Amino acid sequence: MTSIHEDTNIGYVKLTIRSLERSLQFYCNVIGFQVLQKTDRQAELTADGKRVLLILEENPSAVVLPERSVTGLYHFAILLPNPKELGIALARLIEHGIAIGHGDHAVSEALYLSDPDGNGIEMYADRPRSTWQRDQEGNYVMTTTAVDIEGLMEKAGDERKTALPNGTIIGHIHLHVSDLNEAKAFYTDVLGFDIVGDYAGMSALFVSAGGYHHHIGLNIWAGRNAPPKPTNASGLDYYTVVLPHREELDRVADRVKHAGYSIEKTENSFRVKDPVSGVHILFVI
Repeated sequence: MTSIHEDTNIGYVKLTIRSLERSLQFYCNVIGFQVLQKTDRQAELTADGKRVLLILEENPSAVVLPERSVTGLYHFAILLPNPKELGIALARLIEHGIAIGHGDHAVSEALYLSDPDGNGIEMYADRPRSTWQRDQEGNYVMTTTAVDIEGLMEKAGDERKTALPNGTIIGHIHLHVSDLNEAKAFYTDVLGFDIVGDYAGMSALFVSAGGYHHHIGLNIWAGRNAPPKPTNASGLDYYTVVLPHREELDRVADRVKHAGYSIEKTENSFRVKDPVSGVHILFVI
């Protein structure tokens, strides 16, 4: 089977939230996004003033569900250009009194937090790819130890910023799914992502394009056969996967159709529903 193109990346994430005003205060003041476009009920957020990384859509009657009760978003991950910028972001989170978890994963250093609607967020910086190691099965060696918080703050020095730096992207997305075997079949056999972390002991599977440590994380931590997120709940609506050209878009779309999945196709995109998380994926060029 042919892998998905090595230049494939995650584009942006679209969330349903209860209050646009509350979420904009959080995502702009605390996280550091800028508003690119805004209407009464929706806002597009960016780091560089050009590229959309997050879309927020308000639904005041949206239900906020208990953590790990349904499939869907575990977290979306904001990738900063370097550890110094992660340190600057950390200082901003601390100044705003945000509760933070953290993990040194060997390939990266990560901070974990939640938005006002309980949507999980990771902010992280990668270590150089030359330092990443694989085990005998080809899985990236990823650990979870404590981040050297003081060391990260030292890298930031006295520098403080109110905004995310240019070069910030959505590095990966991590989803609760109902079944890992089905997830593996869909994301690898159908879509063509490569397995880079088959962590059976952790009930998790990491897949990527082009040898990245993971573009998509999949887990069953909400429980095997967990139900999908109801349509009236806050959370992740869809995320985009950016393909390098039309030929790859057509190739992936044909493979998805031949596997029996229905898609909505336009000239420059197609959308398919992930059968294991209930989230829609929008493939774009």
